[in-house]
Amino acid sequence: MPFLGSMKTKKELNYIVKLEKAMAKKYGKEAITNPKSLWTDEKEEEYLKDLKEYYTKVRKSLEKTEKIEEDGFLIPKNLITRKSKRKCSICNIFSFETRDDLYMNKFECCFECYVQWVEGREKRWLNGWRPTNEKKEQKED
Repeated sequence: MPFLGSMKTKKELNYIVKLEKAMAKKYGKEAITNPKSLWTDEKEEEYLKDLKEYYTKVRKSLEKTEKIEEDGFLIPKNLITRKSKRKCSICNIFSFETRDDLYMNKFECCFECYVQWVEGREKRWLNGWRPTNEKKEQKED
């Protein structure tokens, strides 16, 4: 006497075979081929190489968006690693004004400090002279 479970399994297997034949007829042999049978060592190497490139791009993207707290502000990390010339070396004011760009790049000071300490004395400034703390305090008064 055959076991009832085996009859059911045999019918299921026949159904699966019929289904695979119908899929192969409609979509081609590739539709029912086991993907593992087509996998080679070369494909594995190419896949791992592509995967490494993808995660390198993802890591770089995350680094660009990573933020660091600096003086109470969140600033993108990639801006911190670059040397920023936005802070005046004399009055320590961080400037976003476009008129300060020239003075920050050439004299490392803002426009106001340029007018106060550098204008007319550019050669002395470029040779390294800077106002003392006492002179800076006199300016503020």
